[in-house]
Amino acid sequence: MRWLRFTVDQTSSWGIVEDDRVIAVDGDPFGEWRRAARTHPLADVRIELPLVPRTFYCVGLNYLKHLKEAADKRGEVPNVPDRPEVGYRAQNALIAHDENVIIPATATEQIHYEGELVVVIGKKAKHLSERDAMDCVFGYTIGNDVSERSWQKADRGLWRSKNTDTFKPMGPWIETSVDLDKMETIVRLNGQESNRFHTNDMIFGIREFIVEMTKYFTLWPGDVIWMAQHQGGRRGRDRDHRHRHAAQQVRCREVA
Repeated sequence: MRWLRFTVDQTSSWGIVEDDRVIAVDGDPFGEWRRAARTHPLADVRIELPLVPRTFYCVGLNYLKHLKEAADKRGEVPNVPDRPEVGYRAQNALIAHDENVIIPATATEQIHYEGELVVVIGKKAKHLSERDAMDCVFGYTIGNDVSERSWQKADRGLWRSKNTDTFKPMGPWIETSVDLDKMETIVRLNGQESNRFHTNDMIFGIREFIVEMTKYFTLWPGDVIWMAQHQGGRRGRDRDHRHRHAAQQVRCREVA
């Protein structure tokens, strides 16, 4: 099932995407809901953020190829993590499908983009085991992790390199029926493929992260976990360009 947040005639609602139409829903997927009589062509609705997370979690270097690539650039031996490591991002950076990523005038040309699987939590969870960790997952969406690399090197934290307004496009919808082992993440810029990788080819999988996270804090419905990328994204060339590749060119798809 594909859950979509959308706006029609200045009214926002949840909906279910079926083929090229959106069926409006009364209620929301994290509680009680029912299909309404209202339907709309998908092309006629404004797609909103799938959700604004209560907590915006993220994963660092979680693909071996990406880790080796980063180490090679520094002339170092890869330091493969021995346990899941979790960070945070800011809600203000989130934008919806087909909205522009706006690069500040003070940024350099070192703008990178990375397509990432996003895990959406569906119910309250604490102290989960490997056996039941995936029970709290509602579904998945896609995110574009935009970074300004010179700021990332210069600053002690990631406060502006990762969290500048519009630096985290997410969506368009939440997919609940996913076979991760058959999924590929495909990154495109202006229609040209720049990266493709098996989405589930992670150092630590979703299950391991949820087990580790719920040892220490509670996950809540609507929390999201961005799961990192296989290798670094390409660099932007024009710092004043308003990049539209965020939602248009970065997407996940399942393959047989």
